[in-house]
Amino acid sequence: MMKILLLEDDKILCASLKEFLELEGYSVDIAHRGSEVFDLTFEHTYDLYILDVNVPDVNGFDVLSSLKEAGDETPAIYITALTDINSISRGFEIGAEDYMKKPFDPEELIVRIKSKYRQEDTRIFYKDISYDPVSRTVKKASEVISLGEVQLNIFHALICQQNKIIDSYMLMDFLEQPNANALRVNIAKLKNKLGIEIRNIRGQGYMIEKI
Repeated sequence: MMKILLLEDDKILCASLKEFLELEGYSVDIAHRGSEVFDLTFEHTYDLYILDVNVPDVNGFDVLSSLKEAGDETPAIYITALTDINSISRGFEIGAEDYMKKPFDPEELIVRIKSKYRQEDTRIFYKDISYDPVSRTVKKASEVISLGEVQLNIFHALICQQNKIIDSYMLMDFLEQPNANALRVNIAKLKNKLGIEIRNIRGQGYMIEKI
């Protein structure tokens, strides 16, 4: 199920859009102030942002700009009454995927969402971590985590085959100098960075258990 964060300070419009989107099968969280977006994205991972521009605290342009600067690549659609070319250009320059001028037909919003984001979601979720095995992007509470090539390869092997014991010798192949001690060090670093449990199955290998 696609999870959407909707930023709209008009509470009546916001409630209507939320209801409409949920009827289409989307999960929707709402924010009425720009600052609320940062709290929500710290706690949750979203598939799409729908952002009004003129909202209290932090405007929609600055919200998306801050998220992009933090490494958040979640696609975004602006919904706004601003129609001047400078505003439209700024929205796309910041990184918005689309721009809808108010007033608009909610059906059009659904059509645009379905046409742009119909591709299958390949991400793997574990606790507050999302992992895209295609782009090999690791996020923890929406924050992109840099693991380095060795630890990323180990994590990829473990997270893509949860509940399966991955042979220690296979994991050691990812190391520059393969040995059991170096593997244990890298496993420990992974556990600390991501806050996950990686079980050591004595004499066999390592595994991440499904939750």
